[in-house]
Amino acid sequence: MTQSFSVLPQSFAIARLEPGAELPSAVLASPSFISITRTEDELSIVCAGDAAVGLPRVDSGWRAMKVQGPFAFDQTGILASFLDPLAGAAIGIFAVSTFDTDYILVKTLNLENAVQVLKDAGHLLLD
Repeated sequence: MTQSFSVLPQSFAIARLEPGAELPSAVLASPSFISITRTEDELSIVCAGDAAVGLPRVDSGWRAMKVQGPFAFDQTGILASFLDPLAGAAIGIFAVSTFDTDYILVKTLNLENAVQVLKDAGHLLLD
């Protein structure tokens, strides 16, 4: 299964807050990609690195690759076609899904290798 993907230009951070925490205003004001997920166990936030400054638990230095969608909800195997080659290359990921597509975050130091692994797996990098 061949898919197209692109690399977002900015660096991201992944933050964890307590489940009842208020959403930080810097995160909500960020004009770039953000993802917010609240569960009974935690509040997870993916945002631009500078929007996460000062949050209590942050893992910085992530880059995001966007799988070009949109995809129907009954379409299967798309994310797996990206994650399987990355797992085979021992590249850790953090995945975020939206209504239309998927984003795969990798540590900045793994980005070049991740892009090459995905191209070798038959995926097309868009500029």
